[in-house]
Amino acid sequence: MSYVNQHWSFDPVFVIMIVTVVAHEIGLARLARRSRPAAQRQRRRRSLAFYGGLVMLGLAIMSPLDYWSSRYFFVHMIDHLFLAFFAPIFIVIGAPWVPLQFALPVKARRSLGKFLYLSTRASALRTVGRGVRSPLFAVLFFNFTMIFWHIPAAYDFSETHQLAHIWLMHTSFVAAGVLFFLQILSSHPLRPAKGPVWQGGVILLTNAIMTVMAMSMSIMTSTSWYSVYAHVPGVTMAPFTDQQIGAAILWVCGDFWALPLLGMVIRRAVREEKHSGSFADRLFRSHDEVLEITPLVRGRRVRN
Repeated sequence: MSYVNQHWSFDPVFVIMIVTVVAHEIGLARLARRSRPAAQRQRRRRSLAFYGGLVMLGLAIMSPLDYWSSRYFFVHMIDHLFLAFFAPIFIVIGAPWVPLQFALPVKARRSLGKFLYLSTRASALRTVGRGVRSPLFAVLFFNFTMIFWHIPAAYDFSETHQLAHIWLMHTSFVAAGVLFFLQILSSHPLRPAKGPVWQGGVILLTNAIMTVMAMSMSIMTSTSWYSVYAHVPGVTMAPFTDQQIGAAILWVCGDFWALPLLGMVIRRAVREEKHSGSFADRLFRSHDEVLEITPLVRGRRVRN
């Protein structure tokens, strides 16, 4: 039981999470005054998914997982799965965007909306926003973040500099995860910009990159990469054994998100095209063809 009830910690991100929950509930209450009961129930169900994502985020940064991740590499890989995959998936499904907007008073909300969407002074912000929300940026940013923070020098730096660990590594994992899964999952009122063929391609590509990373840490090397685990007091597990277990977790658990989402994308494509043959044929073409495929519009393929 000591592994569960000891070594809990406080992270300043927890304050942000509490403020976010309060703002979200205020927004839900204001929306409820102008909504039908069915819409209220739907928003409440989404809110449970959103709060579930925040709980996963809290477990990753404040539970004994965070404590033991500084001593065992394989525990840190579990942490990374929570931060980059599972918490963002639930946050995206939870779709907190509209309730958080309605947390602001009417005048403040309208003023902010006019500034962001109509003001010429915010044109640069709108350009940056479109770039950040673009599918290509989301996929590149997510995979870059995963690769960068597992480079030995970057990983060791984050472990020896707490501010970098909390505000750079953790934040980039969550942000990259949310942007990535917004390209695959609907998150009211946001919808993925690309069709199921593109989505299937990026799921396969990203999972392949995670697999290559895991293989590089285990079967493609014979030494431990991370010096921070070389001499941890009280730890008797060999650093390379620890690294191999962590790589296996990253490898196997990667399928826990990829396979369900790939199945969902395939079902969506079958519904849109009424049969699976043409989708399967296009899905397994070369990567370049997948990225260049035209989107589906009302169940029919658009040809240039």
